[in-house]
Amino acid sequence: MTQTSLMEPEFDKLLRRLPSSLDLEASARASGALRRRREVRSASSLLRLALAYAAGALSLRGTAAWASLGAVASLSDVALLNRLRGSASWLGEIVAAILCARVGAQPCSGEDRVVRLVDATSLSAPGSRKSDWRVHLAYRLGRAPRIEQITLSDGQGAESLGRFACAPGDITIGDRGYAKAGDLAEMRAQGADFIVRTGWNAVRLRTCAGAPFDLFGALDGLPEHGTASLPLAVAIDRAERRLLPVRLIALRLDEETAARNRRRARAKSRRQGKTPRAETLCAAGYVLLLTSLEDDVIAAREVLALYRLRWQVELVFKRLKSLLDLDRLPAKDPDLARSWIYAKLIAALLLEDMTGPVADSPPWAQANRLPVAHPAPAV
Repeated sequence: MTQTSLMEPEFDKLLRRLPSSLDLEASARASGALRRRREVRSASSLLRLALAYAAGALSLRGTAAWASLGAVASLSDVALLNRLRGSASWLGEIVAAILCARVGAQPCSGEDRVVRLVDATSLSAPGSRKSDWRVHLAYRLGRAPRIEQITLSDGQGAESLGRFACAPGDITIGDRGYAKAGDLAEMRAQGADFIVRTGWNAVRLRTCAGAPFDLFGALDGLPEHGTASLPLAVAIDRAERRLLPVRLIALRLDEETAARNRRRARAKSRRQGKTPRAETLCAAGYVLLLTSLEDDVIAAREVLALYRLRWQVELVFKRLKSLLDLDRLPAKDPDLARSWIYAKLIAALLLEDMTGPVADSPPWAQANRLPVAHPAPAV
């Protein structure tokens, strides 16, 4: 998105991409983003300024100069700073409105299962060596794959399935950060299913009767590339009175891959000044998944194949960072940073609508539909 695309009449085409239910003027006034019209006379002009600063890769001073030359607004860089700082919540509302319109327009027949990939990425302020912000994203697979849900938190905001809405029958796929007993139980309470990767101690695994479970003893005889499907339970509360039925899917890795994973585990422990536990090194030889999907719905190999689709949400973040520079946060001020991030996300969503969804890539191109009561095609 260039400065030229933000000038009339090109910008009018972008505005027409916004949901018809979104009243820019009314929402800007209600949020307090547009209280005085002396320098910025309309909500559409304020949105243009936000997009020029973020998606147009301009500084505050450069954005103010661009606005003056293009007769968008006449204001100083300090006045623009204050305007953008006060617009963060409003820009977040625009992101939410675009996503809500997408969910309402997404077709879904009674035979389809919604498959949703979830992940998060961290953003750092200039000069910072820590995570200052985290973008949590849900990406829906299918015939029209696209970003479906977005949440912005500070750097302390943990990955959680609870950040995403789901409906009965939905299948959510996440990495290790989402293997949390309480979140898994809440998802099942809503009638949705999950596939999440887990570690050897991420949750308290028990037998279906609630007895202690020996994970590595159960997997000891598994050959290389062999899979196991074990009906188990996850303890939800500390007293272990509440148990969530799950299925543990295990894949034994080849020795070369396992050795590489163990080297990474040892390197990570050294950076943290620790010694890796024997269980951690042993778990490096396996892929461990937890799922609520039963054997008569989908076989173990197909669960592993579905989990391998998770790389597509990582590609979404790669596109956001490589094409829109989402990871080049220029602002330390929290309100200005939120405004910049939301404007970037608005640009990303509008561009996705203009260009259409990214073409399906294998293996989802061959298996982009999961029936309700039958296994997914083998990949």
